[in-house]
Amino acid sequence: MMYWTLIVCLIIAAVVLALAVVTTSKAYAYKHTVDPLPNERGGEQQAGPKQPQ
Repeated sequence: MMYWTLIVCLIIAAVVLALAVVTTSKAYAYKHTVDPLPNERGGEQQAGPKQPQ
């Protein structure tokens, strides 16, 4: 009975490890994008937050 418990625990650990590896590899493959700078949007000026006086 102890060997079955050990086998089940090892299978669960292997599945968790495999899911972690798949998730991490997908995260590294994700291509991040950056919004363009305000002066590259066609000359539109955006007002920043108002400063308290």
